[in-house]
Amino acid sequence: MIVARAWAGRHYAVLGLARSGAATVRALLAGGAQVTAWDSDAAKRAAILPEPARGGGPAKPVEGQMRDGSASAPPPSLRDGPPPQAKLGEDLVVADLETVDLAGFDALVVSPGVPLNRHPLAAKARAAGVPIIGDIELFAQARADLPPHRVVGITGTNGKSTTTALVHHMLETAGIPTGMGGNIGLPILAQEPLPEGGVYVLELSSYQIDLTRSLDCDVAVLLNITPDHLDRYDGFAGYAASKARLFAMQAPDHCAIVGIGDAPSAEIARDLSRTRGATVVKIAPGVCMDQSRWPSLQGPHNAQNALAALNVAEALGVPGEAIDRALETFSGLPHRMERVATLGGVAWIDDSKATNPESTAPALAAFPRIHWIVGGRAKGDDLDACMPHIGHVVRAYTIGEAGARFAEVLRPHVPVAEAETLERAVKIAAQEAQRGEVVLLSPAAASFDQFRDYEHRGAAFRAAVEALA
Repeated sequence: MIVARAWAGRHYAVLGLARSGAATVRALLAGGAQVTAWDSDAAKRAAILPEPARGGGPAKPVEGQMRDGSASAPPPSLRDGPPPQAKLGEDLVVADLETVDLAGFDALVVSPGVPLNRHPLAAKARAAGVPIIGDIELFAQARADLPPHRVVGITGTNGKSTTTALVHHMLETAGIPTGMGGNIGLPILAQEPLPEGGVYVLELSSYQIDLTRSLDCDVAVLLNITPDHLDRYDGFAGYAASKARLFAMQAPDHCAIVGIGDAPSAEIARDLSRTRGATVVKIAPGVCMDQSRWPSLQGPHNAQNALAALNVAEALGVPGEAIDRALETFSGLPHRMERVATLGGVAWIDDSKATNPESTAPALAAFPRIHWIVGGRAKGDDLDACMPHIGHVVRAYTIGEAGARFAEVLRPHVPVAEAETLERAVKIAAQEAQRGEVVLLSPAAASFDQFRDYEHRGAAFRAAVEALA
């Protein structure tokens, strides 16, 4: 795992013990820190405890107690050196952080899902003067202890995951040691350090950037900014400012790559150009690229993603032949324009990750004749972002809570079947789609009305398609 010598002897509070939180606790302990951790889920609290404490043996803890019996004072100082295993009640304490005095902590480490603008613990930490950080900031602090390496940070409202995975694939294709983390893949602190010359490729949400103070990316990428997550920010301007902080942390001689297809991103690019000149690469919209040999990178949005990844790879010195080979062999990501089958000449595409109209629009632009499965729990009452490409839709099949509303919106423009369920939509589309056409699940809505998440919805789509065969 990745650890930092700077953590030794420090005391951290960790809120949230899912994958990244659990990895954070283990890395901090391995680095010689003391940790007070909490999660509202008792199973996650139990999973983070040392093995002897889980089975009911003599080491079983009393949650919330420190070694001296208090619930507020930091534990005594660490023994010398990193602990081979946390000493319960010394190095690791499980305690409800809302009952603990945070004043003695060096930082509060939270998951990106914690709403900093309204969570009471965030307000409590700020009042105590305690920094609020995330695992990406801890990675930034650990960089000095890692073999010489470079870091790529990629953000944007849409396209982050595909671009991150594509850059990672380009590096792998070129034989360059690389790791992928952040908002994708294995938590970054749980990964083994790369050898000298390696490249860490990080997908960074605005939430993760908010929790990061010192990540100087050798290459920083902003793909686009469209309205999203506005409940966490002081309007759209606040959300855009969060994205721009990725460049504020960056040394001015490091490479900045910015898509300029929307006004906020273009303004950020102009500001950077005024101060940094040639280190800024701008990606204009609508660049014509031959995508015919890139089966998993179809549509104008993927042309932009590919162009961003290509510029990153060139900035890192990846040979051109490796870039070309990677574009041809990239397999894409699950539930993001993923071809799950071709039956009778009809392609079946899973784009379940498209949970708003803005992310569905590029999928509609990617194919000339589409049978579109749309609906779920809507994030709004309109499909305006999709309308420029509605001419590609042969028929729409609406599902879920938003089905009736979306049918009303679409019916003046295209034939509509109110299928209600995904399984029924697949069966109807199978009867109507012709050779050369595409059946596209790109719901433009969240999944929580009928599914656990977008991955569950995508898996259900695949199962329904496989049942046809």
